[in-house]
Amino acid sequence: MACLLETPIRMSVLSEVTASSRHYVDRLFDPDPQKVLQGVIDMKNAVIGNNKQKANLIVLGAVPRLLYLLQQETSSTELKTECAVVLGSLAMGTENNVKSLLDCHIIPALLQGLLSPDLKFIEACLRCLRTIFTSPVTPEELLYTDATVIPHLMALLSRSRYTQEYICQIFSHCCKVTQTFETCPLEFKILRTYLLPTLWMLLHQPRSVWVNLERPKRDLGPDHQTILFNHGAVQNIAHLLTSVSYKVRMQALKCFSVLAFENPQVSMTLVNVLVDGELLPQIFVKMLQRDKPIEMQLTSAKCLTYMCRAGAIRTDDNCIVLKTLPCLVRMCSKERLLEERVEGAETLAYLIEPDVELQRIASITDHLIAMLADYFKYPSSVSAITDIKRLDHDLKHAHELRQAAFKLYASLGANDEDIRKKIIETENMMDRIVTGLSESSVKVRLAAVRCLHSLSRSVQQLRTSFQDHAVWKPLMKVLQNAPDEILVVASSMLCNLLLEFSPSKEPILESGAVELLCGLTQSENPALRVNGIWALMNMAFQAEQKIKADILRSLSTEQLFRLLSDSDLNVLMKTLGLLRNLLSTRPHIDKIMSTHGKQIMQAVTLILEGEHNIEVKEQTLCILANIADGTTAKELIMTNDDILQKIKYYMGHSHVKLQLAAMFCISNLIWNEEEGSQERQDKLRDMGIVDILHKLSQSPDSNLCDKAKMALQQYLA
Repeated sequence: MACLLETPIRMSVLSEVTASSRHYVDRLFDPDPQKVLQGVIDMKNAVIGNNKQKANLIVLGAVPRLLYLLQQETSSTELKTECAVVLGSLAMGTENNVKSLLDCHIIPALLQGLLSPDLKFIEACLRCLRTIFTSPVTPEELLYTDATVIPHLMALLSRSRYTQEYICQIFSHCCKVTQTFETCPLEFKILRTYLLPTLWMLLHQPRSVWVNLERPKRDLGPDHQTILFNHGAVQNIAHLLTSVSYKVRMQALKCFSVLAFENPQVSMTLVNVLVDGELLPQIFVKMLQRDKPIEMQLTSAKCLTYMCRAGAIRTDDNCIVLKTLPCLVRMCSKERLLEERVEGAETLAYLIEPDVELQRIASITDHLIAMLADYFKYPSSVSAITDIKRLDHDLKHAHELRQAAFKLYASLGANDEDIRKKIIETENMMDRIVTGLSESSVKVRLAAVRCLHSLSRSVQQLRTSFQDHAVWKPLMKVLQNAPDEILVVASSMLCNLLLEFSPSKEPILESGAVELLCGLTQSENPALRVNGIWALMNMAFQAEQKIKADILRSLSTEQLFRLLSDSDLNVLMKTLGLLRNLLSTRPHIDKIMSTHGKQIMQAVTLILEGEHNIEVKEQTLCILANIADGTTAKELIMTNDDILQKIKYYMGHSHVKLQLAAMFCISNLIWNEEEGSQERQDKLRDMGIVDILHKLSQSPDSNLCDKAKMALQQYLA
């Protein structure tokens, strides 16, 4: 019986609550305009700081009536203004409140209100719009639906300091950049130092296996920056940086930070803008000074960082090395608030990410590497936080510190071996990264994987720390079930762990990596397909026959040839690299060609006949060179006149790379120490190959000339 009574009691309480709020709504319908105005004012006073009252009024239908009064021509300006104020107050409640306001089409009504000549009403509408657009549930695109809105907002900037503050805040929250990143598994510094000399030498040997390397690409999609820029945002906002109002200066500064992010056009413009005889970068530097509020220092540092990353300011400029970087390091200090430490570390990570010298300077500034270790100890048992609300907030957001630390460690260790060593030697660092791989927060897991990926670019660390901590185990676990954004980075790192010199390669193979990677090659995400095939390529490099057979069996020839016709160039290149690595070592070449020779020769023919770039055709010719190095496999070339004619054609091609690759094929076919060489030499002589060799022996390219002379010697021996 008690359960039966529970619902009526709750309904009774709800009825009392809504009844106490209903009279506010009822007064909005009074025929007397003055009583309506007083009712709106009383409603305004009732909802201030009272989320329950706000929710009740929304449920009772106050919003449609307020919007009606706001848009009625017969309503007085004072009534319209008070309606906008109440709507703004309702928007300051919960996210559900904002959703309810959006459902009632509040934004078009408020934008229409901006056409009024009355400044107070305009300010009230802007204040409400500011509150709505700063909510995470409001789509930014709503600001750009009507093409007349942005120019009108620009015109309103000059009306008052309040219009300046609110409009800049709206712009900074509604200016989003769409970006995608393609992660590159191999780190170029290591390859240049340890592997490229060897690979370059191998490239010029007939029996080579060469892996093509490509740098990561960044593709920025369409965003709102261009719209604001084209409507004069820079010129209209620049002078606000010298406003007497701190709030206006801050919102203008934040606006420039979002406009400059990843945007060379805006950044190059900002560098040359003068405000009261001073260039903008000089104004930003002044705002970095220690006597300025922390918020201002941080935002100024972000502006300079984004301009630097966009190429408008050199990385060795004093404003970056002596001002911006030290300021961001200061923000990482444990004396700063949690959000300041997070923003400082993430901005610094972004600043130094592509520049080795900045990474080195940052690593020795204020003991930064050791300072970041404190990010994992927060809040400590002896925390100086006495504000209970602040402590509760920080406990809920402590994971953001760990995420920021991982990001900054990843940037610091991106290139320099000594810095990586210092990071790994920081107390419990590897354990912290491994723990981060299993955190509940996706962002922390992603940052931990990125950090590990950065550190895995070290040959020494792959052989020592990564092996000591068996990093491959948690990484394989991450790869089993993770969002694509984590899978892309984790699979990139797996590529590094599968390099020939990595001790982790063997246990990874034993843990079922072949099937996992073959699965990735079937992903709809091009980055995952690239990483899957790249890892298989590394796995196949100088591998045993069993491993190669496992790869071919798990991948299947059907999937291999689907990858060879993939629309993504990177996928095609890595697949060709995989084929080259599979077709190395004579017994392996002969074995694979005996079972898959027909399909491989068909694929080679299609690629050589297709509209592909030089690099693709070079790789394909190198595959033929490897096949020509087989004992029995070379007969698949010698008995295929079409392929022989293609090799002859590329010997006379205008591009030296293709001529060299074709030369490798010929050299392997005519090598006179091998059985049947005389018959092959005779057939190729009849095709006119010797005449071409004589011509190439006079080539101005010394490498091509030497290879041609070496091939001619095979005929004379």
